[in-house]
Amino acid sequence: MTVPQNLFSTAQALPGALASMGSAPVIRQLRHLVDNGLADLPQPGTGRTLERWQALSLVASHDLSLARLYESHTDALAILRELGSEQRIPGAVWAMWAAESPGRRLEAVDRGAAGVVLSGSKASCVGALGASHALITAWLPGQQPQLMAVELDHPSVGIHTNDWHAVGMADTGSADVTFQNTPATLLGSPGDFMRRCGYWHGGAGVAACWHGGVRSVAHVLFAAVQQCPPTHPLHAMRAAALGRVDVVLSSTAAVLRDCAAWIDAHPGDAAMVVALRARRAVESGARRVLEETGRVLEGTAFNRNAFFARLAADLPAFMRHSQGDRDEMTLAGALLAQEVPPPWAL
Repeated sequence: MTVPQNLFSTAQALPGALASMGSAPVIRQLRHLVDNGLADLPQPGTGRTLERWQALSLVASHDLSLARLYESHTDALAILRELGSEQRIPGAVWAMWAAESPGRRLEAVDRGAAGVVLSGSKASCVGALGASHALITAWLPGQQPQLMAVELDHPSVGIHTNDWHAVGMADTGSADVTFQNTPATLLGSPGDFMRRCGYWHGGAGVAACWHGGVRSVAHVLFAAVQQCPPTHPLHAMRAAALGRVDVVLSSTAAVLRDCAAWIDAHPGDAAMVVALRARRAVESGARRVLEETGRVLEGTAFNRNAFFARLAADLPAFMRHSQGDRDEMTLAGALLAQEVPPPWAL
């Protein structure tokens, strides 16, 4: 049953919806959220960015593969709005494929009145086995990458799973996708995809997913400490780890809240600095929480807790979105360009 959006925020309605889906296949869970109005989130920068990220985080706490598909779908809807598209297709499940792989360039040809067609391939397209539509970057001759929309049920689209052997994020329905003169709709102008303010809004939103996943890791540790009697030899070590994890997660949650508030206060400004700061803080915090939890719980969590074992495989794979040192160098370059130290004071 559809949740009336005027009565409840999506973040309020999601926990019940997620709990009701049990262990259904991930794509079926995404379809359930889409059909019940729980995947059309507030647009970033409109005063409800934190609410948007709370929804992403909640889905990630439930299942990281589902969160990967959910984030892609919700990001696609935000991009469509931002670029002024009228493509509001009821029931559509969107994927967002912008990564460029070496040796694979999706070429576009504008045939005038006959429209634009795509030929080539995209590698490791998340959600390819379940999405109905995709936003995708392709190249018109002599232009920057151009964002386009395609219908994935067109007969010229091929889905190939032979080279997908993932363990982490294995349930995302990912595959290589080929196009052969596939009709496409242009969105914006060449280069608009990366120039728009929402590019960094979406990048920070991914960090909200990472935070939701690592929160679930911390909950496993919390339960283990809670169930370990104070007199047990392992209690002190586990309790100390829990204290360290609390400091990390409280800090990264604060960074995300500050980032969301900044975006809402400056919706038309470039959010690269605050987005990179949030992404790097959440990623480094998540890696520390995974290490702390895995170390103090030893083989018990990995071998006897299926939920934790899956998290431990899925979260690092999800965080491969990060570009590590390159992101930190980009952040440093932006700070130095300001010519004065950032306002680090309280």
